[in-house]
Amino acid sequence: MDTTEKDRSGRRECVGHVISNKMMKTVVVGVQRTVTHPKYHKVMRRVTKLKAHDEQGQCQVGDFVRLVETRPISKHKHWRVLEIVAKRG
Repeated sequence: MDTTEKDRSGRRECVGHVISNKMMKTVVVGVQRTVTHPKYHKVMRRVTKLKAHDEQGQCQVGDFVRLVETRPISKHKHWRVLEIVAKRG
């Protein structure tokens, strides 16, 4: 679930789950990453919320989606839904 990698075109890709789809053509996707605490060395999970463009509005809450970085679409949208990896349920 924590995949952020550079493509040949230089665009990053992420995989996460849809948290919200209440906006028109926009979904909020939670991308999980792991960090190690500097003092206690405990591995912790952190979630980064990204707003992504969903042109058809097919994403539902709970779906796993693949995002690709794109040009700024609005003030907070810099990602686009590439595909739905797994449907909820």
